[in-house]
Amino acid sequence: MSTAVAPRRTGQVLADLIPASRVRDVALVVGGAALTGLAAQLSVPVPGSPVPVTGQTFAALLVGTTLGARRGVASLALYALAGLAGLPWFAQGTSGISVSFGYILGMILASAAVGALARRGADRSLLRTAGMMLVGEAIIYAIGVPYLAYAAGMSASAAIAAGLTPFLLGDALKAALAMGVLPTAWKLVKR
Repeated sequence: MSTAVAPRRTGQVLADLIPASRVRDVALVVGGAALTGLAAQLSVPVPGSPVPVTGQTFAALLVGTTLGARRGVASLALYALAGLAGLPWFAQGTSGISVSFGYILGMILASAAVGALARRGADRSLLRTAGMMLVGEAIIYAIGVPYLAYAAGMSASAAIAAGLTPFLLGDALKAALAMGVLPTAWKLVKR
């Protein structure tokens, strides 16, 4: 007598629900880069900081989570390389290297981390999604803030005050948004 066992779904990310092909993967990578570039244009200057509040970090974490580590890294690397090549899609329509470029480097690494966590099912519940987003944000700041200090000639405390503290509330709101969107998406596809 055999019993049917439900298939394990934690090895998938949302993008894996689309039939596999190279065209799909290229479209997802390019689309993720474009989404990040578009979200970077949602930008609000922060008084006393050379770094604006943008939708860029949320998009980068969403791209990593929904595409998985490999495609997420490819997408964010494409975003970074196109911006370095002169495409004006970094925050506030800029391109090239600036004092905030460390955050973009951090986004590449964060997309790998959240993509790997999502593949293990971290995007399927509210609390796990919150934890995954906090891990991603911590990675972005771990690269971005020291880079800001170096590139802008700031002390560590000044870089924290200008490049971390003003963004904590917004990041909490972005994590809350992800907590609603990602688990709900999985429920909608019955995964």
